[in-house]
Amino acid sequence: MLQIKNTPSLWRYLVYVWTLVFYAAVIADFITSNAYKDLLGPLAAIYIAVLAIYAGTKEFERWHSLYQGRHPGELFVLGWSVLIVFLLLAEWLFFKTYRLPDAVVYTYITVLSVLALTKKSRSLYQQKYEKSAEEESL
Repeated sequence: MLQIKNTPSLWRYLVYVWTLVFYAAVIADFITSNAYKDLLGPLAAIYIAVLAIYAGTKEFERWHSLYQGRHPGELFVLGWSVLIVFLLLAEWLFFKTYRLPDAVVYTYITVLSVLALTKKSRSLYQQKYEKSAEEESL
């Protein structure tokens, strides 16, 4: 029987795949002037769920000293920021009648929120780790 190990790297690759799928759908929606806007809501829900599972798993493992990797969420925020700016500029440059779908805006806000939460978690973990190291050295 095929057994899939539940690891952060599995979820990281799933996030990569769903990010590309969602980006492609958003770009296709732009090209077709919102023809795929009804598809973006379900895709956003799947993407956000996979991202939340990945980030949660990574933070859980960090707090239990099982996670040592470094895969910065800032890259996801950068990617989303570039996509949003591109869509807004392209709409203006090409005089397109395109309305940025709510699902895209909500997804961007969620990606920003996940980054903020994981950065705060990392900061708290580092403070705890540094405090423990100081106490051990005394």
